[in-house]
Amino acid sequence: MMNEQGRLSPGTAAPAEERSCPRLNICLFLLTTLAIKAAFMTICLVLPFRHSSDQPRDPQQQQQQQQFSEWECNSTVPQGTERGWTCCPKGWRRFQRSCYFLSLDMMNWAESEQNCTGMGSQLVVINSKAEQVFLSKQIKNAPKRENFYIGLFAEKVGQWQWVDKTPYNVTAAFWRVGEPSNAPDQNGTVIHALEHNILKNWNDVIYYTMHHRICEAAAVTV
Repeated sequence: MMNEQGRLSPGTAAPAEERSCPRLNICLFLLTTLAIKAAFMTICLVLPFRHSSDQPRDPQQQQQQQQFSEWECNSTVPQGTERGWTCCPKGWRRFQRSCYFLSLDMMNWAESEQNCTGMGSQLVVINSKAEQVFLSKQIKNAPKRENFYIGLFAEKVGQWQWVDKTPYNVTAAFWRVGEPSNAPDQNGTVIHALEHNILKNWNDVIYYTMHHRICEAAAVTV
């Protein structure tokens, strides 16, 4: 009730539109909180392979991520780094920052390279003694497999080159004793699983002979 001066009399309630709504404020706060949590969970689930900084710029890596729906990840990246999971396609073997596929079937050299490229990878390029040792041990544990194509070939006799254009360094090669023979038609390279010396097990072979293959792709870090 209002007095003659137009003021509210003591004990008179304020109009309904001027009342505070603490319950409504609480409901709005809870709804906002739930929406934020839902958005955060969605980002966490999608982030590993959609984070803008993790998207591979190399078309081969983009193709690789589209090719495989199942991945295997581990947290062997040193703690304290920004991202701590390193992933390879399921069934591939990881060493350092690369993933390797050892085939069960056999193809010639050109078909092997085409098959690896189709999976967003390449025939393996061996850059270090450690990588050579790792791969040699892997193929020794592969039963009933003898030779594996790698990404080293010669367009001309004796002019060896890697499929990714990495310079060929003869001092960092792992040829068997007496190899390469550099015969005109032996311009593909294999690793022999049956060679005892794992640091001398490369051999040049006729490019159209059928062998297993090792594909290599960069591991994805998230």
